[in-house]
Amino acid sequence: MSAGTLNLFNIFDRDTRIHLRIPFSYYLLPVYVFGLSQASPIYVVDTLIVFVALHLFIYPGSNIYNSYMDNDTGSIGGIKNPPPVTPRLYYASIIFDLVGLALCLLAGWQTLLLMLGYVGFSKGYSWHGIRFKKYTYGGWLSVAFFQGGYTFLLSNMSAEGLFSTGWFTPRNLECMAIASILIGGSYPLTQVYQHKQDSESGDMTISRKLGVKGTFIFSGLSFFTGAMLLLHYFYTFYTLNQFYVFAACLSPVIIYFNWWFIQSMKNAEQVNYENTMMINRISATCMILCFSIILYLNYAQAGLIW
Repeated sequence: MSAGTLNLFNIFDRDTRIHLRIPFSYYLLPVYVFGLSQASPIYVVDTLIVFVALHLFIYPGSNIYNSYMDNDTGSIGGIKNPPPVTPRLYYASIIFDLVGLALCLLAGWQTLLLMLGYVGFSKGYSWHGIRFKKYTYGGWLSVAFFQGGYTFLLSNMSAEGLFSTGWFTPRNLECMAIASILIGGSYPLTQVYQHKQDSESGDMTISRKLGVKGTFIFSGLSFFTGAMLLLHYFYTFYTLNQFYVFAACLSPVIIYFNWWFIQSMKNAEQVNYENTMMINRISATCMILCFSIILYLNYAQAGLIW
């Protein structure tokens, strides 16, 4: 496809729109809501700008760039049967990144710089010149930090309008650690059915390294560690009521996780795309509900500023 034939209509054809995987942003929403729930005060306009930029443009831009670099043919997150990869995906990723970054500029240059950091990570994760994805521990750590702690920082900082070293309190650092551990635990589960495809691509992901059983055990231990840190956090800075909300909302995730683990040990065919997406849906929905309730409980203390 020559540069002269490019326009918005043929770049964003049906296949490109599918590869954007915009609905997949729902699974990444919990960390953003967690960051918002711990903000005090909340600048509503800037918060909404960052929400739109991140979930409707930056995340989809990262998704489609990853598809382009991986030349995916097997099931990927949000698409069971991905359409063919074309150069259109590359141009679409650039357009979505630029629009997302332009939106962030409306919230201030500090927000723009923070989002540039995330965009840089997302490109480095997939780009063959760096490709964090191919490194077992580097790939896992980069995803855990940027989709976890860094996204909490981005969400909370922009909501509070506080962009200084004073933000890095023990409280906020503990929240970053919690978000990173929870994402670090869920990330291997998203790869557990892709071992064959990752092997063909030469990517030694953390899940492929651990194996199926090891992935479940590792994720379970990570969730438990994250839960214990949340218990400490809520007990220290709030009351146990917030932790009770978390425990209640987490229970459907625990039930499904254990059922899936048992079934997978009995039958390897249970390690599939459908079950992976199901636990993603359950965990995302439960955690969004959890942190939304906590945001409501903290509403009187946080306050809103337009």
